[in-house]
Amino acid sequence: MSEYEYYSDMPTRAIAARELAKFFGVFSHPDRLRIVEELRDGERDVNALQETLGVSHSRTSQNLAVLRSHRVVIERREGRHVYYRLSHPDVADWVLDGLRFLEADLAEVVQRRMALEAARQVWTPK
Repeated sequence: MSEYEYYSDMPTRAIAARELAKFFGVFSHPDRLRIVEELRDGERDVNALQETLGVSHSRTSQNLAVLRSHRVVIERREGRHVYYRLSHPDVADWVLDGLRFLEADLAEVVQRRMALEAARQVWTPK
């Protein structure tokens, strides 16, 4: 890639980065992550999600509105009931994969704790 091609591609990459940042921001609230995981197995209505999350109806609706505005969930109306499902079910797998990053950090913390305890035992006068 020539220097010209590299710099002419910058606006495209900046746009892509900005759009990805917005998309990732959708998942910055724990309730929204939980909603995605609850919808992993299929559609649910607002009341079922509210009950599962243990939060208010308005809080559930607000988080669903954010997910809907970013096309993460799709709604289906049946009379007075509104049902939600994931527009791309793979997003639930992606969220679940994120746990691997946390697990790696946890393993490091456990190793440090074990090393500190071993040092304490060696350094403690007998």
